[in-house]
Amino acid sequence: MAGTSISVGENHGVHGNSGTGPLIRVILADTQAIFRAGLRKIFALEDDIRVVGQAETLPQTQSAVTKFSADVLIFESALAPNPVEAVTELLRQAPQLKIVVVTPASDEQLTLDLFRRGAHGILSREVEPELLVDCLRKVAGGEPWLENQAIHWVMEAYRGHNLRPSGARPKVQLTPKETLIVSCVTQGMKNKEIAIRVGTTEQVVKNYLRKVYDKLGVADRLELALYCLSHHVVDGVKPPPIPTATIVPPNSDATNASAATAGASAAAASSVSAPSNSDAPVVPPSPKLS
Repeated sequence: MAGTSISVGENHGVHGNSGTGPLIRVILADTQAIFRAGLRKIFALEDDIRVVGQAETLPQTQSAVTKFSADVLIFESALAPNPVEAVTELLRQAPQLKIVVVTPASDEQLTLDLFRRGAHGILSREVEPELLVDCLRKVAGGEPWLENQAIHWVMEAYRGHNLRPSGARPKVQLTPKETLIVSCVTQGMKNKEIAIRVGTTEQVVKNYLRKVYDKLGVADRLELALYCLSHHVVDGVKPPPIPTATIVPPNSDATNASAATAGASAAAASSVSAPSNSDAPVVPPSPKLS
């Protein structure tokens, strides 16, 4: 069935909304056709729920969320080798979409990671039809949906000021470049200063930090610094020093100063230093007007 294309739900247009609430448009993404068929039968009995699309692979799901106008995506976690990253990407593609993740069984770590990444509902595959319908309506209305055990996990995690239980973080290995950047963060440096010290750009620093956040399971710079200090991640690592010569960006004021007027003194003109990077283009001085 892997070749099955994305399809429009069978109850699309069958009936309208009879006043029970706003129409909830749903995409079903599940590897099992029999499970999708069962959900369609359940939702066909509800006047305010309409299946507008289906998918059985992750690529099909990614295509469906952009092709169909939907309010809720029911997403089977088994569709992706890393369902947490898949949820992040799907929400990036369709920020307005609310995602309900169906898991094969209750899993504390997966529940916390999915919830932190933006999943709106998490339920097990054995959920009763009435609860599933209730879940859809709650999530479509902007409320989170968690089963009782999951609520307990999330509450305990929040009491620890983190969506990852104490001691549950996996041991990870940072690359040398990541370690240097993290050491700068723990010293309170901004991305601009970090970029200068490690010899790269601010955007590259941001990209590295996003990867580090994912590796360590932290949400921001403060959590990163606290985690690294408490777990001795950067012990003995000194931030790189500020280079003696800093490359001047092409659009900086210093570069524009090379276009000084003919009346500028020679001393002022010589104060504008040339880029230290030998590969950078050298702008010749403007000729004096006779």
